[in-house]
Amino acid sequence: MFKDKNILKYYKRFALILAIGIMADILVDFVQLFIPQYLGEVVQIVGFSINPTYDDISNIVIKIIIVAIALFLGRIIMRFTILYASGKIQAGLRHDMFKKAERLSQRYYHQNKVGNIMSWFSSDLEAIEEFTGWGTIMIVDALFLSTMAIIKMWQLDFILTLIAMIPMLALIIWGFLVEKTMSDKWDQRQSQFDRLYDFTQENFTGIRVIKAFVKENKEILAFSKIAKDNADKNLDFAKTSIRFDICIELIIGLIISIVMGVGAFFVYCYVGGHPTVLFGHTISLTAGGLTSFVGYSEILIWPMIAMGQIVQMYSRASASLKRVSHFLDEDEEIHNNEDAIVLDNCKGNIRFDDFSFSYPDSKAHSLNNISLEIKSGEMIGVVGKIGSGKTTLVNSLLRLYNVEKGKIFIDDIDIMDLNIANLRDNIAYVPQDNFLFSDNIFNNIAFSNNKMSMNEVRTAAKFAAVDDNIIGFSQGYETLTGERGVTLSGGQKQRISIARAYAKDAPIMILDDAVSAVDVNTEETILANIAEKRKGKTTIIIASRVSTVAHLDKILVLNNGNLEAFDTPERLLEISPTYKKMVFLQQLEAEL
Repeated sequence: MFKDKNILKYYKRFALILAIGIMADILVDFVQLFIPQYLGEVVQIVGFSINPTYDDISNIVIKIIIVAIALFLGRIIMRFTILYASGKIQAGLRHDMFKKAERLSQRYYHQNKVGNIMSWFSSDLEAIEEFTGWGTIMIVDALFLSTMAIIKMWQLDFILTLIAMIPMLALIIWGFLVEKTMSDKWDQRQSQFDRLYDFTQENFTGIRVIKAFVKENKEILAFSKIAKDNADKNLDFAKTSIRFDICIELIIGLIISIVMGVGAFFVYCYVGGHPTVLFGHTISLTAGGLTSFVGYSEILIWPMIAMGQIVQMYSRASASLKRVSHFLDEDEEIHNNEDAIVLDNCKGNIRFDDFSFSYPDSKAHSLNNISLEIKSGEMIGVVGKIGSGKTTLVNSLLRLYNVEKGKIFIDDIDIMDLNIANLRDNIAYVPQDNFLFSDNIFNNIAFSNNKMSMNEVRTAAKFAAVDDNIIGFSQGYETLTGERGVTLSGGQKQRISIARAYAKDAPIMILDDAVSAVDVNTEETILANIAEKRKGKTTIIIASRVSTVAHLDKILVLNNGNLEAFDTPERLLEISPTYKKMVFLQQLEAEL
């Protein structure tokens, strides 16, 4: 885990803070060892001194108070620094993951569910933070406190120390054996949690569909099954963890019992004038010495418990870090070339040169040999049957997927050579699903520029014929849209999406079936505004109704991924069977 490049850079960044915390922890461990020594001295003075004085006791009490103050201050510094650094490490990893998530291609999100990814951002990062924080404290205690306590015990009597260390060695061996099992159990638990998270997220998103089809009971039963599987994995992990904890407690109890029993026997023999001799060593352990020895043994309890906790924390953190690192190390298909070109003054000329495209998981082509040119300032319509490749064509302009070089050009520059951010900054896009953020309407429209004034936002809303609706709300432009715009109607969401795109004022504007949910009069108003306000700028409108694009400069007709025709509306009636059929069906619908 400590060799992983994704977390190692943060250990280096916060090395000084961690070093201060670790030094404070070591100081706390060192000072803590004085308490058993002073308690042993008290027992020896009170129980065996002929004339104990007040000063003898008070001096030791003062020392104990000083130790307590030092422990208090040391632990504050230790926790503030180490836990602060662990929080920063978690925040840094989350920030890296968010940036990575923005750079990954659409293919990655087709293959990985949102619920899975969100669990990496939450529970997995929490497991990593726990280990980098409390795990660091426990490692220091396990190494330094236990070592120093054993040294003190050795100085009192090495024979008794050796006897006490036999169970400790068993604990260390047990920890190494259990670590792999714990890691596997945690990984299984997290995978099941991913399923639960994803199912819950999907159901909350589609709650209206579930209610409309009266499928609440069906979904509850499905959730119950997934929740039970999740509970089983959690119980399996908990049982393994508890078994490990029980073994630790038994070993701790065994150590204390051995120290108390054997130590008391050694003291009894020494006080009786017949000290025990083992391996040529005379054991001269006093009552005060035994008190100190027991105190050091009790101090060892925490490092031993910490060893068990470290095994569990490390198991969880290493499994979680593998998942996080797998995400962070994912290849970024969409990236800039070293010499990426930046368009300073995009004119909006678009050219497709024998362009074909197939999605990563599909063997069939979605688009076949598309060749056409959209001149700067033209208003172009795109029509065709469902699945004919209309959305794929415009998405390729945004370079949401890599395309073959020499196939798509903007202002005669290959889009594969353009800076990605610059390319997308020159395109205003209204997606088919009309996604709105869970924010107020003002911020949704001003998404492209957070310094936009109210007048500019209202101008964009008027362009999309939605200003009257917005000011009719009790909170106007401060109205919250809810998750994905759930508080608004379909037509309102579409028009706010159009306003957001218009507010960007980009040289190229793409509307993907963006007026399908509005009435005919509103559609005509929006199209008239597009013709007036975007004169001289390239606009591409995908439509399901021929009337939407009938007055544009040219119309592109797609049929099963093939370019059937690209010409003026008048010419298409002569050369395009698909367009002619669409016009006929719409006229028939109007008559009915």
